[in-house]
Amino acid sequence: MKKKFYAFLATAALTLTLAACGGNDTGNEAGGENGGEEVEGGNVNLAMFSPPDNLFNPIFYTSLYDAHILEITHEALVQQNEEFEFIPELAEDWEFNEDNTELTYNLRQDVKWHDGEDFTADDVVFTFTAMADPEYGGAGGIRQNYVNTLAGYEEYVNGDTDTFSGVEKVDDYTVKFIFEIPSVKALADTSMDIIPEHIFADVPVKDIPSHSASIDAGEIIGTGPFQLTEALENEQYVLTANEDYYLGAPKLDSITWKIVSASVAAGMLEQGELDYVPRDFPAADVATLEGNDTLTIFEQPQLGYQYLGFKVNHGPNDSLTDPETWEPNEKLQDVELRQAIVHAIDRQSFIDGFLHGHGEILDAPFPEASWAYNPDAVEGLAYDPDLAMQKLADAGYEDADGDGFVEDPDGNELIINLDYPVGNPVREQVAPVIKEQLEAVGIQVNLNTPREAPAHFDIIEENDTDLDLFLAGWSLGSTDPDPAVYNAGTAGYNYSRFLDEAQDELLREAVDPEFAFDNQEFRREKYGEWAQLFIDNASTVPLYAESELHVYNNKLQGLNIKPFTFKDDTHEWYLTE
Repeated sequence: MKKKFYAFLATAALTLTLAACGGNDTGNEAGGENGGEEVEGGNVNLAMFSPPDNLFNPIFYTSLYDAHILEITHEALVQQNEEFEFIPELAEDWEFNEDNTELTYNLRQDVKWHDGEDFTADDVVFTFTAMADPEYGGAGGIRQNYVNTLAGYEEYVNGDTDTFSGVEKVDDYTVKFIFEIPSVKALADTSMDIIPEHIFADVPVKDIPSHSASIDAGEIIGTGPFQLTEALENEQYVLTANEDYYLGAPKLDSITWKIVSASVAAGMLEQGELDYVPRDFPAADVATLEGNDTLTIFEQPQLGYQYLGFKVNHGPNDSLTDPETWEPNEKLQDVELRQAIVHAIDRQSFIDGFLHGHGEILDAPFPEASWAYNPDAVEGLAYDPDLAMQKLADAGYEDADGDGFVEDPDGNELIINLDYPVGNPVREQVAPVIKEQLEAVGIQVNLNTPREAPAHFDIIEENDTDLDLFLAGWSLGSTDPDPAVYNAGTAGYNYSRFLDEAQDELLREAVDPEFAFDNQEFRREKYGEWAQLFIDNASTVPLYAESELHVYNNKLQGLNIKPFTFKDDTHEWYLTE
Protein backbone atom coordinates (compact mmCIF):
# COMPACT_ATOMS: atom_id res chain seq x y z
CA MET A 1 0.00 0.00 0.00
CA LYS A 2 1.37 3.41 -0.92
CA LYS A 3 1.48 5.61 2.15
CA LYS A 4 0.04 8.71 0.54
CA PHE A 5 -2.68 9.26 3.08
CA TYR A 6 -0.83 11.06 5.84
CA ALA A 7 -1.72 14.49 7.12
CA PHE A 8 0.86 16.52 9.00
CA LEU A 9 0.35 19.62 11.11
CA ALA A 10 3.01 22.31 11.01
CA THR A 11 2.37 25.04 13.58
CA ALA A 12 -1.31 25.80 13.05
CA ALA A 13 -1.47 25.09 9.34
CA LEU A 14 -2.80 21.76 8.16
CA THR A 15 -1.85 20.15 4.90
CA LEU A 16 -4.04 17.21 3.99
CA THR A 17 -3.21 14.44 1.60
CA LEU A 18 -5.81 11.76 1.08
CA ALA A 19 -5.60 8.66 -1.06
CA ALA A 20 -7.82 5.69 -1.62
CA CYS A 21 -6.60 2.49 -0.02
CA GLY A 22 -5.62 1.05 -3.37
CA GLY A 23 -2.94 3.72 -3.76
CA ASN A 24 -4.82 5.75 -6.36
CA ASP A 25 -2.88 8.96 -6.97
CA THR A 26 -5.97 11.13 -7.32
CA GLY A 27 -7.49 9.99 -4.05
CA ASN A 28 -10.81 11.00 -2.58
CA GLU A 29 -10.73 14.30 -0.79
CA ALA A 30 -12.95 14.92 2.22
CA GLY A 31 -15.83 16.96 0.90
CA GLY A 32 -14.74 16.38 -2.71
CA GLU A 33 -16.38 14.45 -5.53
CA ASN A 34 -16.16 10.71 -6.11
CA GLY A 35 -18.03 10.69 -9.39
CA GLY A 36 -21.30 9.37 -7.96
CA GLU A 37 -24.59 11.21 -7.95
CA GLU A 38 -25.84 12.62 -4.66
CA VAL A 39 -28.52 10.52 -2.99
CA GLU A 40 -31.32 12.30 -1.16
CA GLY A 41 -31.43 11.49 2.54
CA GLY A 42 -30.20 8.16 3.83
CA ASN A 43 -28.42 6.97 6.97
CA VAL A 44 -24.71 6.77 7.78
CA ASN A 45 -23.34 4.19 10.22
CA LEU A 46 -20.42 5.34 12.37
CA ALA A 47 -18.45 3.24 14.85
CA MET A 48 -17.21 3.86 18.35
CA PHE A 49 -15.38 1.18 20.30
CA SER A 50 -16.59 1.96 23.82
CA PRO A 51 -20.12 2.86 24.89
CA PRO A 52 -21.06 6.32 26.14
CA ASP A 53 -21.78 6.89 29.81
CA ASN A 54 -25.27 7.86 28.61
CA LEU A 55 -25.01 11.31 30.15
CA PHE A 56 -25.88 13.62 27.29
CA ASN A 57 -25.56 17.02 28.89
CA PRO A 58 -22.71 19.31 27.79
CA ILE A 59 -22.01 20.73 31.24
CA PHE A 60 -21.90 17.33 32.98
CA TYR A 61 -20.60 14.64 30.63
CA THR A 62 -17.05 13.32 31.16
CA SER A 63 -16.64 10.70 28.43
CA LEU A 64 -15.29 11.19 24.91
CA TYR A 65 -17.97 8.78 23.72
CA ASP A 66 -20.78 10.97 25.02
CA ALA A 67 -19.01 13.88 23.31
CA HIS A 68 -19.18 12.04 19.98
CA ILE A 69 -22.95 12.50 20.21
CA LEU A 70 -23.16 15.86 22.00
CA GLU A 71 -20.89 17.64 19.52
CA ILE A 72 -23.46 16.88 16.82
CA THR A 73 -26.57 17.69 18.86
CA HIS A 74 -25.38 20.81 20.72
CA GLU A 75 -23.50 23.98 19.82
CA ALA A 76 -21.52 26.83 21.37
CA LEU A 77 -21.32 30.57 20.81
CA VAL A 78 -18.14 30.11 18.80
CA GLN A 79 -16.32 27.34 16.99
CA GLN A 80 -12.88 27.16 15.34
CA ASN A 81 -11.58 26.90 11.81
CA GLU A 82 -8.72 24.70 10.60
CA GLU A 83 -6.18 27.26 11.83
CA PHE A 84 -7.65 27.13 15.37
CA GLU A 85 -9.05 30.64 14.95
CA PHE A 86 -12.41 31.40 16.58
CA ILE A 87 -15.32 31.90 14.22
CA PRO A 88 -19.04 32.45 14.89
CA GLU A 89 -21.46 29.63 15.64
CA LEU A 90 -24.50 30.56 17.76
CA ALA A 91 -23.06 34.08 18.02
CA GLU A 92 -22.95 36.37 14.99
CA ASP A 93 -20.03 38.41 16.30
CA TRP A 94 -18.41 39.71 19.50
CA GLU A 95 -16.42 42.59 20.89
CA PHE A 96 -14.25 43.36 23.91
CA ASN A 97 -14.32 46.55 25.92
CA GLU A 98 -11.22 48.75 26.11
CA ASP A 99 -9.57 47.00 29.06
CA ASN A 100 -10.55 43.48 27.90
CA THR A 101 -12.57 42.72 31.03
CA GLU A 102 -15.90 42.47 29.18
CA LEU A 103 -16.77 40.29 26.21
CA THR A 104 -20.11 40.94 24.51
CA TYR A 105 -21.69 38.49 22.09
CA ASN A 106 -24.41 39.33 19.58
CA LEU A 107 -26.42 36.15 19.05
CA ARG A 108 -28.03 34.77 15.92
CA GLN A 109 -31.76 35.42 15.90
CA ASP A 110 -32.77 32.50 13.67
CA VAL A 111 -31.81 29.58 15.93
CA LYS A 112 -34.39 27.24 17.44
CA TRP A 113 -34.03 24.39 19.87
CA HIS A 114 -35.00 20.90 18.70
CA ASP A 115 -38.43 21.36 20.31
CA GLY A 116 -39.09 24.59 18.37
CA GLU A 117 -38.41 27.08 21.18
CA ASP A 118 -36.26 30.12 20.35
CA PHE A 119 -32.61 30.18 21.38
CA THR A 120 -31.91 33.42 23.32
CA ALA A 121 -29.53 35.07 25.74
CA ASP A 122 -31.47 33.44 28.60
CA ASP A 123 -30.05 30.08 27.56
CA VAL A 124 -26.48 31.38 27.63
CA VAL A 125 -26.89 33.01 31.05
CA PHE A 126 -28.52 29.86 32.41
CA THR A 127 -25.75 27.55 31.13
CA PHE A 128 -22.89 29.48 32.71
CA THR A 129 -24.79 30.24 35.89
CA ALA A 130 -25.45 26.51 36.34
CA MET A 131 -21.70 25.80 36.14
CA ALA A 132 -21.10 28.38 38.86
CA ASP A 133 -23.84 27.01 41.11
CA PRO A 134 -22.83 25.83 44.61
CA GLU A 135 -24.37 22.42 43.82
CA TYR A 136 -22.54 21.94 40.52
CA GLY A 137 -19.36 20.27 41.80
CA GLY A 138 -21.21 17.96 44.15
CA ALA A 139 -23.42 16.83 41.27
CA GLY A 140 -20.35 15.69 39.32
CA GLY A 141 -19.70 18.90 37.38
CA ILE A 142 -16.04 19.47 36.54
CA ARG A 143 -16.10 22.44 34.15
CA GLN A 144 -15.61 25.19 36.72
CA ASN A 145 -12.75 26.48 34.55
CA TYR A 146 -15.38 28.00 32.24
CA VAL A 147 -16.70 30.23 35.00
CA ASN A 148 -14.12 30.64 37.76
CA THR A 149 -12.47 33.65 36.12
CA LEU A 150 -15.77 35.51 35.79
CA ALA A 151 -16.74 38.33 38.13
CA GLY A 152 -18.64 37.25 41.22
CA TYR A 153 -17.82 33.56 40.91
CA GLU A 154 -16.43 33.11 44.42
CA GLU A 155 -19.35 34.90 46.03
CA TYR A 156 -21.90 32.90 44.05
CA VAL A 157 -20.33 29.45 44.43
CA ASN A 158 -19.90 30.04 48.17
CA GLY A 159 -23.56 30.98 48.54
CA ASP A 160 -22.90 34.57 49.58
CA THR A 161 -25.17 35.93 46.84
CA ASP A 162 -28.13 34.65 44.87
CA THR A 163 -27.05 36.32 41.65
CA PHE A 164 -24.07 35.44 39.43
CA SER A 165 -22.68 38.71 38.11
CA GLY A 166 -20.20 37.16 35.67
CA VAL A 167 -22.67 36.73 32.81
CA GLU A 168 -25.38 39.21 31.98
CA LYS A 169 -28.31 39.34 29.58
CA VAL A 170 -28.24 42.71 27.77
CA ASP A 171 -31.29 41.91 25.66
CA ASP A 172 -32.82 38.78 24.12
CA TYR A 173 -29.97 38.42 21.64
CA THR A 174 -27.05 40.06 23.42
CA VAL A 175 -25.06 38.60 26.32
CA LYS A 176 -22.10 40.02 28.20
CA PHE A 177 -19.36 38.16 30.11
CA ILE A 178 -17.57 40.14 32.82
CA PHE A 179 -14.13 38.97 33.96
CA GLU A 180 -12.43 39.77 37.26
CA ILE A 181 -9.29 40.66 35.31
CA PRO A 182 -8.53 40.61 31.57
CA SER A 183 -8.55 36.98 30.44
CA VAL A 184 -6.14 35.63 27.83
CA LYS A 185 -8.59 32.75 27.31
CA ALA A 186 -11.86 34.69 27.16
CA LEU A 187 -13.07 33.21 23.87
CA ALA A 188 -11.97 29.72 24.85
CA ASP A 189 -13.66 29.98 28.25
CA THR A 190 -16.96 31.09 26.73
CA SER A 191 -17.03 28.35 24.08
CA MET A 192 -19.12 25.90 26.14
CA ASP A 193 -22.02 24.18 24.39
CA ILE A 194 -25.29 25.77 25.52
CA ILE A 195 -28.17 23.95 27.25
CA PRO A 196 -31.84 25.07 27.11
CA GLU A 197 -33.06 27.25 29.97
CA HIS A 198 -36.70 26.43 29.26
CA ILE A 199 -36.01 22.73 29.91
CA PHE A 200 -33.87 22.99 33.05
CA ALA A 201 -34.94 26.28 34.68
CA ASP A 202 -37.02 24.57 37.37
CA VAL A 203 -34.59 21.68 37.94
CA PRO A 204 -32.13 21.98 40.85
CA VAL A 205 -28.58 21.86 39.47
CA LYS A 206 -27.84 18.76 41.54
CA ASP A 207 -30.66 16.95 39.69
CA ILE A 208 -29.75 17.97 36.14
CA PRO A 209 -27.49 14.94 35.46
CA SER A 210 -30.31 12.50 36.31
CA HIS A 211 -33.06 14.48 34.57
CA SER A 212 -34.68 12.80 31.58
CA ALA A 213 -33.51 15.67 29.34
CA SER A 214 -29.93 14.64 30.12
CA ILE A 215 -30.26 10.89 29.65
CA ASP A 216 -33.30 9.88 27.58
CA ALA A 217 -33.21 9.84 23.78
CA GLY A 218 -35.94 12.04 22.37
CA GLU A 219 -35.88 14.36 25.37
CA ILE A 220 -32.33 15.67 24.92
CA ILE A 221 -32.73 19.10 23.36
CA GLY A 222 -29.98 20.95 21.52
CA THR A 223 -29.62 23.38 18.63
CA GLY A 224 -27.45 21.18 16.42
CA PRO A 225 -28.16 19.66 13.00
CA PHE A 226 -29.19 16.31 14.49
CA GLN A 227 -31.12 15.21 17.58
CA LEU A 228 -30.59 12.03 19.57
CA THR A 229 -33.92 10.27 19.06
CA GLU A 230 -33.26 6.58 19.70
CA ALA A 231 -30.86 4.73 21.97
CA LEU A 232 -30.31 1.04 22.49
CA GLU A 233 -27.97 1.47 25.43
CA ASN A 234 -24.42 0.25 24.76
CA GLU A 235 -25.40 -0.92 21.27
CA GLN A 236 -26.47 1.95 19.02
CA TYR A 237 -27.54 5.61 19.11
CA VAL A 238 -29.62 7.16 16.34
CA LEU A 239 -29.41 10.87 15.55
CA THR A 240 -32.22 12.20 13.37
CA ALA A 241 -31.97 15.25 11.12
CA ASN A 242 -33.18 18.57 12.51
CA GLU A 243 -35.21 19.78 9.56
CA ASP A 244 -35.40 23.29 11.04
CA TYR A 245 -31.63 23.69 11.44
CA TYR A 246 -30.76 27.33 10.93
CA LEU A 247 -28.00 26.58 8.39
CA GLY A 248 -30.34 24.40 6.36
CA ALA A 249 -31.83 20.95 6.79
CA PRO A 250 -29.17 18.20 6.87
CA LYS A 251 -28.70 16.26 3.66
CA LEU A 252 -28.82 12.96 5.55
CA ASP A 253 -31.91 11.60 7.28
CA SER A 254 -29.90 10.18 10.17
CA ILE A 255 -26.54 9.27 11.64
CA THR A 256 -26.29 6.05 13.63
CA TRP A 257 -23.46 5.42 16.08
CA LYS A 258 -22.85 1.69 16.50
CA ILE A 259 -20.87 0.32 19.44
CA VAL A 260 -18.62 -2.34 17.96
CA SER A 261 -15.44 -4.17 18.81
CA ALA A 262 -12.36 -2.65 17.20
CA SER A 263 -11.39 -6.11 16.00
CA VAL A 264 -14.34 -6.28 13.59
CA ALA A 265 -14.29 -2.69 12.30
CA ALA A 266 -12.28 -3.41 9.16
CA GLY A 267 -14.56 -6.28 8.17
CA MET A 268 -17.69 -4.22 8.79
CA LEU A 269 -16.32 -1.44 6.58
CA GLU A 270 -15.54 -3.89 3.80
CA GLN A 271 -18.99 -5.45 4.06
CA GLY A 272 -20.71 -2.06 4.02
CA GLU A 273 -22.09 -2.44 7.55
CA LEU A 274 -20.14 0.68 8.58
CA ASP A 275 -19.70 3.82 6.51
CA TYR A 276 -17.16 5.61 8.68
CA VAL A 277 -14.80 4.69 11.50
CA PRO A 278 -13.67 8.11 12.69
CA ARG A 279 -10.42 8.86 14.44
CA ASP A 280 -9.69 5.51 16.12
CA PHE A 281 -9.39 2.95 13.35
CA PRO A 282 -6.88 0.32 14.58
CA ALA A 283 -3.41 0.91 13.14
CA ALA A 284 -2.82 -2.84 13.06
CA ASP A 285 -5.65 -3.27 10.54
CA VAL A 286 -4.61 -0.65 7.99
CA ALA A 287 -2.81 -3.25 5.88
CA THR A 288 -5.94 -5.41 5.70
CA LEU A 289 -7.64 -2.74 3.61
CA GLU A 290 -4.95 -2.70 0.94
CA GLY A 291 -6.45 -2.79 -2.52
CA ASN A 292 -9.93 -1.78 -1.42
CA ASP A 293 -10.67 1.20 -3.62
CA THR A 294 -14.09 1.80 -2.05
CA LEU A 295 -12.51 3.11 1.16
CA THR A 296 -10.34 6.11 2.03
CA ILE A 297 -7.90 6.36 4.94
CA PHE A 298 -7.04 9.74 6.40
CA GLU A 299 -4.31 10.19 9.01
CA GLN A 300 -3.30 13.21 11.09
CA PRO A 301 -1.67 13.86 14.48
CA GLN A 302 -4.16 13.38 17.28
CA LEU A 303 -4.97 16.25 19.63
CA GLY A 304 -4.72 13.96 22.62
CA TYR A 305 -2.67 11.24 24.25
CA GLN A 306 -2.79 8.06 26.31
CA TYR A 307 -1.32 8.15 29.79
CA LEU A 308 -0.47 6.22 32.93
CA GLY A 309 -1.96 7.89 35.99
CA PHE A 310 -0.62 7.56 39.54
CA LYS A 311 -3.27 7.80 42.25
CA VAL A 312 -0.97 9.77 44.56
CA ASN A 313 -3.83 10.72 46.86
CA HIS A 314 -7.36 9.40 47.24
CA GLY A 315 -10.52 11.47 47.41
CA PRO A 316 -13.78 11.79 45.47
CA ASN A 317 -14.40 14.53 42.92
CA ASP A 318 -16.24 16.73 45.40
CA SER A 319 -13.05 16.90 47.51
CA LEU A 320 -11.03 18.64 44.81
CA THR A 321 -11.54 22.12 46.22
CA ASP A 322 -10.16 20.97 49.58
CA PRO A 323 -6.97 18.91 49.12
CA GLU A 324 -6.52 18.77 52.88
CA THR A 325 -9.26 16.12 52.90
CA TRP A 326 -7.31 13.84 50.55
CA GLU A 327 -5.94 10.57 51.90
CA PRO A 328 -2.33 9.89 50.84
CA ASN A 329 -1.70 6.69 48.92
CA GLU A 330 1.33 5.59 50.93
CA LYS A 331 2.55 3.31 48.14
CA LEU A 332 3.07 6.19 45.73
CA GLN A 333 4.25 9.08 47.90
CA ASP A 334 7.91 8.56 46.99
CA VAL A 335 8.76 10.45 43.80
CA GLU A 336 11.82 8.21 43.33
CA LEU A 337 9.52 5.19 43.06
CA ARG A 338 7.27 7.01 40.59
CA GLN A 339 10.27 7.99 38.47
CA ALA A 340 11.58 4.42 38.60
CA ILE A 341 8.24 3.22 37.25
CA VAL A 342 8.51 5.64 34.32
CA HIS A 343 12.11 4.62 33.54
CA ALA A 344 11.00 0.96 33.50
CA ILE A 345 8.41 1.47 30.74
CA ASP A 346 9.50 1.15 27.11
CA ARG A 347 7.04 3.53 25.48
CA GLN A 348 8.65 3.30 22.03
CA SER A 349 7.88 -0.41 21.98
CA PHE A 350 4.17 0.44 22.18
CA ILE A 351 4.42 2.68 19.14
CA ASP A 352 6.50 0.24 17.12
CA GLY A 353 4.66 -2.91 18.13
CA PHE A 354 1.03 -1.93 18.71
CA LEU A 355 0.65 1.27 16.71
CA HIS A 356 2.82 0.09 13.81
CA GLY A 357 4.58 3.44 13.82
CA HIS A 358 1.38 5.51 13.78
CA GLY A 359 2.20 7.63 16.84
CA GLU A 360 4.88 9.34 18.89
CA ILE A 361 6.22 9.44 22.44
CA LEU A 362 5.15 12.43 24.54
CA ASP A 363 6.98 13.53 27.67
CA ALA A 364 4.70 16.49 28.36
CA PRO A 365 0.93 16.71 27.75
CA PHE A 366 1.21 18.85 24.63
CA PRO A 367 0.74 16.81 21.44
CA GLU A 368 2.26 17.86 18.14
CA ALA A 369 -1.00 19.44 17.03
CA SER A 370 -0.77 22.02 19.85
CA TRP A 371 1.06 25.36 19.63
CA ALA A 372 2.41 24.61 23.11
CA TYR A 373 4.26 21.54 21.78
CA ASN A 374 7.93 22.16 22.55
CA PRO A 375 9.89 18.93 23.03
CA ASP A 376 13.23 20.78 23.07
CA ALA A 377 12.22 22.57 26.28
CA VAL A 378 12.11 19.43 28.41
CA GLU A 379 14.12 16.35 29.33
CA GLY A 380 11.96 13.30 29.70
CA LEU A 381 12.37 10.22 31.87
CA ALA A 382 13.70 7.89 29.19
CA TYR A 383 13.41 4.12 29.15
CA ASP A 384 16.29 2.86 31.26
CA PRO A 385 15.60 -0.26 33.37
CA ASP A 386 19.06 -0.13 34.96
CA LEU A 387 18.42 3.42 36.14
CA ALA A 388 14.99 2.33 37.38
CA MET A 389 16.56 -0.37 39.54
CA GLN A 390 19.22 2.05 40.79
CA LYS A 391 16.58 4.58 41.82
CA LEU A 392 14.69 1.88 43.68
CA ALA A 393 17.81 0.82 45.54
CA ASP A 394 18.81 4.38 46.38
CA ALA A 395 15.33 5.03 47.80
CA GLY A 396 15.47 1.93 50.02
CA TYR A 397 13.39 -0.47 47.95
CA GLU A 398 15.10 -3.86 48.27
CA ASP A 399 14.23 -7.50 47.64
CA ALA A 400 14.70 -8.70 51.21
CA ASP A 401 13.06 -12.13 50.86
CA GLY A 402 14.56 -13.11 47.51
CA ASP A 403 11.23 -13.51 45.67
CA GLY A 404 12.32 -11.20 42.84
CA PHE A 405 10.23 -8.24 44.01
CA VAL A 406 11.23 -5.29 46.16
CA GLU A 407 9.70 -4.45 49.52
CA ASP A 408 9.10 -0.84 50.53
CA PRO A 409 11.73 0.99 52.65
CA ASP A 410 9.97 -0.21 55.83
CA GLY A 411 10.23 -3.84 54.74
CA ASN A 412 6.54 -4.21 53.87
CA GLU A 413 5.35 -6.14 50.82
CA LEU A 414 4.81 -3.79 47.86
CA ILE A 415 2.14 -4.70 45.32
CA ILE A 416 1.01 -2.01 42.89
CA ASN A 417 -2.50 -2.34 41.43
CA LEU A 418 -2.94 -1.47 37.74
CA ASP A 419 -6.41 -0.82 36.30
CA TYR A 420 -7.47 -0.24 32.70
CA PRO A 421 -10.67 -0.19 30.64
CA VAL A 422 -11.76 -2.18 27.61
CA GLY A 423 -12.60 -0.51 24.32
CA ASN A 424 -9.21 0.70 23.14
CA PRO A 425 -7.36 -2.31 21.70
CA VAL A 426 -3.91 -0.75 21.94
CA ARG A 427 -4.43 0.20 25.56
CA GLU A 428 -5.64 -3.32 26.29
CA GLN A 429 -2.39 -4.68 24.83
CA VAL A 430 -0.24 -2.12 26.65
CA ALA A 431 -1.52 -2.97 30.15
CA PRO A 432 0.00 -6.48 30.48
CA VAL A 433 3.25 -5.28 28.92
CA ILE A 434 3.54 -2.54 31.56
CA LYS A 435 3.09 -5.23 34.20
CA GLU A 436 5.89 -7.28 32.62
CA GLN A 437 8.23 -4.31 32.33
CA LEU A 438 7.67 -3.19 35.92
CA GLU A 439 8.14 -6.70 37.27
CA ALA A 440 11.37 -6.96 35.25
CA VAL A 441 12.86 -4.26 37.52
CA GLY A 442 11.41 -5.81 40.67
CA ILE A 443 8.07 -4.00 41.13
CA GLN A 444 5.25 -6.47 41.72
CA VAL A 445 2.05 -5.54 39.86
CA ASN A 446 -1.49 -6.81 40.30
CA LEU A 447 -3.20 -6.36 36.93
CA ASN A 448 -6.91 -6.10 37.61
CA THR A 449 -9.54 -7.44 35.22
CA PRO A 450 -10.47 -4.63 32.82
CA ARG A 451 -13.85 -2.94 33.10
CA GLU A 452 -16.08 -1.13 30.67
CA ALA A 453 -14.96 2.48 30.30
CA PRO A 454 -17.83 4.04 32.32
CA ALA A 455 -17.16 1.76 35.31
CA HIS A 456 -13.41 2.36 35.02
CA PHE A 457 -13.79 6.11 35.20
CA ASP A 458 -16.30 5.91 38.02
CA ILE A 459 -13.61 4.19 40.08
CA ILE A 460 -11.01 6.80 39.10
CA GLU A 461 -13.28 9.72 39.95
CA GLU A 462 -14.50 8.38 43.27
CA ASN A 463 -12.65 7.33 46.40
CA ASP A 464 -11.51 3.79 45.56
CA THR A 465 -8.57 3.36 47.91
CA ASP A 466 -7.34 0.22 46.12
CA LEU A 467 -6.52 2.21 43.00
CA ASP A 468 -2.80 2.83 42.39
CA LEU A 469 -1.98 3.03 38.68
CA PHE A 470 -4.53 3.45 35.90
CA LEU A 471 -4.54 3.78 32.14
CA ALA A 472 -6.64 6.43 30.45
CA GLY A 473 -6.51 8.94 27.64
CA TRP A 474 -7.27 12.60 27.08
CA SER A 475 -8.85 13.97 23.95
CA LEU A 476 -7.81 17.58 24.40
CA GLY A 477 -9.85 20.65 23.73
CA SER A 478 -8.68 22.74 20.81
CA THR A 479 -9.61 26.13 22.20
CA ASP A 480 -6.52 26.58 24.39
CA PRO A 481 -3.65 24.26 25.42
CA ASP A 482 -3.66 25.37 29.07
CA PRO A 483 -3.08 22.10 30.99
CA ALA A 484 -4.60 23.51 34.18
CA VAL A 485 -7.97 21.94 33.40
CA TYR A 486 -6.38 18.49 33.74
CA ASN A 487 -3.38 19.07 35.96
CA ALA A 488 -3.91 21.99 38.33
CA GLY A 489 -4.15 20.85 41.93
CA THR A 490 -7.87 21.52 42.27
CA ALA A 491 -8.88 20.82 38.66
CA GLY A 492 -11.89 18.62 38.06
CA TYR A 493 -9.85 16.26 35.91
CA ASN A 494 -6.96 15.96 38.38
CA TYR A 495 -7.53 12.24 38.70
CA SER A 496 -4.13 11.68 40.33
CA ARG A 497 -5.14 14.00 43.18
CA PHE A 498 -1.64 15.49 43.03
CA LEU A 499 -0.90 19.07 44.03
CA ASP A 500 2.41 20.90 43.63
CA GLU A 501 2.41 24.62 44.40
CA ALA A 502 5.35 25.33 42.06
CA GLN A 503 3.53 23.68 39.16
CA ASP A 504 0.33 25.57 39.91
CA GLU A 505 2.17 28.88 40.15
CA LEU A 506 3.66 28.42 36.67
CA LEU A 507 0.18 27.64 35.32
CA ARG A 508 -1.10 30.88 36.83
CA GLU A 509 1.82 32.85 35.41
CA ALA A 510 1.15 31.43 31.94
CA VAL A 511 -2.25 33.13 31.85
CA ASP A 512 -1.33 36.28 33.75
CA PRO A 513 -2.79 39.03 31.52
CA GLU A 514 -0.03 41.48 32.41
CA PHE A 515 2.46 39.32 30.51
CA ALA A 516 0.46 36.72 28.60
CA PHE A 517 -2.20 38.79 26.85
CA ASP A 518 -1.59 38.37 23.12
CA ASN A 519 1.83 36.85 23.88
CA GLN A 520 1.80 33.22 22.82
CA GLU A 521 5.59 32.90 23.03
CA PHE A 522 5.59 33.94 26.69
CA ARG A 523 2.94 31.33 27.43
CA ARG A 524 4.86 28.67 25.49
CA GLU A 525 7.97 29.33 27.57
CA LYS A 526 6.00 29.12 30.83
CA TYR A 527 4.39 25.87 29.75
CA GLY A 528 7.87 24.54 28.99
CA GLU A 529 8.99 25.35 32.54
CA TRP A 530 5.84 23.78 33.92
CA ALA A 531 6.29 20.69 31.75
CA GLN A 532 9.70 19.93 33.26
CA LEU A 533 8.24 19.99 36.77
CA PHE A 534 5.34 17.85 35.55
CA ILE A 535 7.80 15.29 34.18
CA ASP A 536 10.00 15.26 37.28
CA ASN A 537 7.06 14.90 39.68
CA ALA A 538 5.79 11.90 37.71
CA SER A 539 2.21 11.97 38.93
CA THR A 540 0.88 11.44 35.41
CA VAL A 541 2.94 10.02 32.56
CA PRO A 542 1.98 10.54 28.91
CA LEU A 543 2.72 7.26 27.16
CA TYR A 544 2.13 8.04 23.50
CA ALA A 545 0.04 10.10 21.13
CA GLU A 546 -1.68 7.96 18.54
CA SER A 547 -2.25 9.21 15.05
CA GLU A 548 -5.86 9.76 14.18
CA LEU A 549 -6.87 7.16 11.62
CA HIS A 550 -10.14 7.84 9.86
CA VAL A 551 -11.54 5.30 7.39
CA TYR A 552 -14.67 6.04 5.42
CA ASN A 553 -16.55 4.71 2.44
CA ASN A 554 -16.06 6.83 -0.65
CA LYS A 555 -19.83 7.13 -1.09
CA LEU A 556 -19.84 9.35 2.04
CA GLN A 557 -19.07 12.90 1.01
CA GLY A 558 -19.01 16.35 2.59
CA LEU A 559 -16.75 15.44 5.52
CA ASN A 560 -14.82 18.30 7.08
CA ILE A 561 -12.05 16.69 9.12
CA LYS A 562 -10.29 19.42 11.08
CA PRO A 563 -7.14 18.95 13.19
CA PHE A 564 -9.34 18.68 16.28
CA THR A 565 -12.76 17.39 15.18
CA PHE A 566 -14.59 15.54 12.43
CA LYS A 567 -18.05 16.56 13.68
CA ASP A 568 -18.36 20.07 12.29
CA ASP A 569 -20.73 20.62 9.38
CA THR A 570 -22.48 17.24 9.66
CA HIS A 571 -25.47 18.86 7.98
CA GLU A 572 -23.34 18.89 4.81
CA TRP A 573 -22.62 15.15 4.86
CA TYR A 574 -24.29 13.24 2.03
CA LEU A 575 -24.24 9.89 0.28
CA THR A 576 -23.61 9.19 -3.39
CA GLU A 577 -24.64 6.29 -5.55
